[in-house]
Amino acid sequence: MRLDKYLKVSRLIKRRTVANEACDAGRVLLNGKEAKASAEVKPGDTIEIRFGSRSVKAEVLDVKETVRKEEAESLFRYL
Repeated sequence: MRLDKYLKVSRLIKRRTVANEACDAGRVLLNGKEAKASAEVKPGDTIEIRFGSRSVKAEVLDVKETVRKEEAESLFRYL
């Protein structure tokens, strides 16, 4: 699955366009490297998102096309 879509489905970022902009600005790292919105995400990957002075790091546990809001946190684990 594309990185921007995963960020939206997992609700790490609320909207796909915002996820796209974050990737374009170089604020999203996939396995320690800056990633484009089109990068492939698979279980076991680490995603780090930098929001100004703070950053969020998460490990991908599962990849699903659609998921209910209550189950979104089962797709990743905060590190």
